[in-house]
Amino acid sequence: MNPARTPRAGDVITEMDDLRADLARRYRSTAGQGASADPELIDADLAALDRDGYIILENLITPDECQRIRAAVARLLGHTGRNVFEGERTQRVYSLLQKTRACDRLVDHPRILALLDRLFLPNYLLSQLQVINILPGAQAQMLHHDDGFYPIPRPRPPLSAATMWAIDSFTDANGGTVILPGSHRWDSVRRPSESDAEVITQMSTGSCVFYLGTLWHGGGANRTNAPRLAVTAQYCEPWLRPQEAFTLSTSRHTARTVSEDIRRMLGYSIHPPFMGAVDGMHPKRLLESADRTDPADDLEGYRRG
Repeated sequence: MNPARTPRAGDVITEMDDLRADLARRYRSTAGQGASADPELIDADLAALDRDGYIILENLITPDECQRIRAAVARLLGHTGRNVFEGERTQRVYSLLQKTRACDRLVDHPRILALLDRLFLPNYLLSQLQVINILPGAQAQMLHHDDGFYPIPRPRPPLSAATMWAIDSFTDANGGTVILPGSHRWDSVRRPSESDAEVITQMSTGSCVFYLGTLWHGGGANRTNAPRLAVTAQYCEPWLRPQEAFTLSTSRHTARTVSEDIRRMLGYSIHPPFMGAVDGMHPKRLLESADRTDPADDLEGYRRG
């Protein structure tokens, strides 16, 4: 805008359009792995999501990969949940990226990223990543929808989406995720009732169920004598606060070692024009400086860089 003349109404619109562009000069966004997925396949996936609110994607990783994940997270499993929502007979592992690289492929699988690329704005964020191990005797979790804590009335488009990966196979007896098909279209008043048809996800090891944040669902009861191991990754629009504060729980060393897609989803990205900036600059600059106990210690060097 030229300060030498009187501003006109159209100038504001033009200036705001300019601000919506990605202002990052040194760290521009790169194409993610989702670009490699077959567009026709993703179209079919999206049609199923629009109709039902979920889709089961079979055999995305191999049994050998599942075994490696199982071995890696076994040492991390410990206490059971602190309340009925976490599950008093359910083990959960949070801050997973800081503890193991074994689950990275689940977070940035091309088929998943391709769906997220179509559902959300660029630079969407990882909202949650955790291991969920439902032990024998666990009761069914209360039904809920994952983006219910965002105070925006329904019906509306989803603000988040989730994957639930079967590291152990899911059955109707061992805690397969309970889903209410079509509930992603409900308004803010409607709640699940006994008359609503439930689907218990049944899928083989290495498969995952992808569902919208507006879909009502919950972990099933485990009526068997063996645990049911799963990994869930959840994602949200780039302008929302994630459930887990990954920039605090994930060290810069770890951020340097993960894929570009995961790094972007951790928050080392800018949602145009400047959401996510650190000291007025792109957060990737933090990765150029040495780790310190207090990230604020690095701000001066970060500014010089």
